[in-house]
Amino acid sequence: MTLDPLAILAAFGLIFLAELPDKTMFASLAMGTRMRPLYVWFGTSTAFLVHVALAVGAGGLLGLLPDMAVKLVSASLFAFGAFVLLRGGGDDDEAEGGGKIITGFWPVYTTAFMAVFISEWGDLTQITTANLAASKGLLSTAIGSAAALMTVSALALLAGRFIASRVPLKVVQRFGGVCMAALATWTLIEAFTG
Repeated sequence: MTLDPLAILAAFGLIFLAELPDKTMFASLAMGTRMRPLYVWFGTSTAFLVHVALAVGAGGLLGLLPDMAVKLVSASLFAFGAFVLLRGGGDDDEAEGGGKIITGFWPVYTTAFMAVFISEWGDLTQITTANLAASKGLLSTAIGSAAALMTVSALALLAGRFIASRVPLKVVQRFGGVCMAALATWTLIEAFTG
């Protein structure tokens, strides 16, 4: 297997642009306001790497997964995320100097991994990666796609931290919760409308 720099750049460009407006970017941003961003990035990046490996290895077979079930589970995870963010911190959290930040590596990593892993099944970027792998080469596509997905997640987390440092955490959490609720609704609509 040889590396093709143009194929890597093509995969990076296509996947980066496709992922920017995607729901997982907004989920990363929301998780980054309440959880340690580096741990979130490790979780999302691992999930993206697994999806890239599956897309490259399985090609077009990923489209055969039961779309309705995947979308319903994904909507449930987004709804749970909305609940966690919207329930927010109580007065105890305010006394500690702001909302509660979830800091443990494994809880953050697992939450981020599962949110992305489940919601990315059959996603446009996964299908695009599978199609690119068939025509541009497996390794080059895998490198370009994984780098693009991990970059978008990092950018979302940086934006989340930037916003959280300038806006009261309670406002950021409420906004993140509303975004997660909107993503849950959007995913449910996609599940039932095809």
